[in-house]
Formats: sequence, C-alpha cells, structure tokens
Amino acid sequence: MKITIQSVGVTPHEPLKERIEKKLSKLETFYDKIVEIAVYLKVENTSEKENKTTELVVKVPGDDIVVKKTCATFEESLDECFDTAKKLLIKKKELAL
Repeated sequence: MKITIQSVGVTPHEPLKERIEKKLSKLETFYDKIVEIAVYLKVENTSEKENKTTELVVKVPGDDIVVKKTCATFEESLDECFDTAKKLLIKKKELAL
C-alpha cells in the first residue's frame, strides 16, 4: 500500500508526516485490498479556528472511498478521517463477503 501526502498552502512538519503514515498503515488491518491512500492537507481561508482540512482518498478495487474532515488541528481532522474510513472499509469488507 502506497501513501502519498499533498498539502496546499501549508508544509507539514516531519512528526505530522510520521503520524499520518503510522495511522493510515493500520487501515490495512481492516481491509487488505487497499492499493493507495492519497492524503490532502489544506488550510481553509476562513476566520474560524476550525480551518484545517484533511481529505483521504482510499483507493480500493471497485471504487474509491473519500473522507473529508475539518477541525482545529490536522491531527484532529486526521483522527476523524481515520475513524470514518475505518468504518467504511469494515462495511465494504462485510458487503464483499
């Protein structure tokens, strides 16, 4: 499984990159047919504190799973994306059985 990280208007620091890779590699335990995960980090141009958006595109055979969350920190939005993607992958695996 390949993980690519792209960021718009922000440069992710090394601990964030490591956290992303460590966290997302766990998704394979829920669904073993993941081809690639594309991560998009973006700071929204708003006056609100919750302006850090993380978008995950989980590429699996059939169709892609897309999850997008906006929170106060990238870590928080990553965690929410992970939880949602995990539920969707478990559901997809159950439907495949």
